[in-house]
Amino acid sequence: MQLFDGYIFDLDGTVYLGDKLIPGAQETIGRLREMGKKVVFLSNKPLQTRYDYAAKLTKLGIPTTADEVVNSTFVLAQYLKERDPQALTYVIGEQALLSDLEQAGIAYTLEPDKVDYQVDYVIVAFDRTFHYDKLNHALQAVKKGAKVIATNGDRTCPVEGGEVPDAAGMIGAIEGVTAKKIDLVVGKPSEITVRVALSTLQVNAKNCVMVGDRLETDMLMAKTAGIHSALVMTGVTNKQMLESSAVKPDLVLDSIAGLLE
Repeated sequence: MQLFDGYIFDLDGTVYLGDKLIPGAQETIGRLREMGKKVVFLSNKPLQTRYDYAAKLTKLGIPTTADEVVNSTFVLAQYLKERDPQALTYVIGEQALLSDLEQAGIAYTLEPDKVDYQVDYVIVAFDRTFHYDKLNHALQAVKKGAKVIATNGDRTCPVEGGEVPDAAGMIGAIEGVTAKKIDLVVGKPSEITVRVALSTLQVNAKNCVMVGDRLETDMLMAKTAGIHSALVMTGVTNKQMLESSAVKPDLVLDSIAGLLE
């Protein structure tokens, strides 16, 4: 198996499922680090902060610092910090997103009706507390001119035993009532996320490989960015999906363990 200078690992469905490591993940990542390879973990899932992901990986046996993790809430907060630091946002999301916005100095409200829906952005993420009032708030804010940006566009999130709905459900509802596409998704496969990941690794794209379980995010992002792609079959993608997809990864592996076989 070809070795690379940098390894970008998806998390859910690639390194672990729920609270269990994929067999071989600990040994593979440990060996790559021993060989001096650079590793970064990249997740679209906006339910935890980088610090939470680092703590989880460490607890599971893969020692990790927050600086080795890039996730969509961090990317979105940094994007706004660079592009529009004075913006007021209405957030449809959970505590991890709020925490990253606070760290970046981005103002937000959870009650846009109290400012007459005069917000600059509606931010949408995977939100397990999504309900009708949030949908109505988003509609009224968009009618007043707010742009809509999302952490990620994943349809589902892999969990032990299957999948659960992800941010695409919230995005679809907002697009349905506003009759317009949202303005931006910063998570995979966006080039915004690619830039952050490569900057973290400090490795050229052609010397990196993206290891993930999703064709429409992980593999598409890698192909678009000129990064090598390795699909693992431990997450949401099955053989039928792979055969019918226009996105063809460079490598197809049974699991992460195949990287060093």
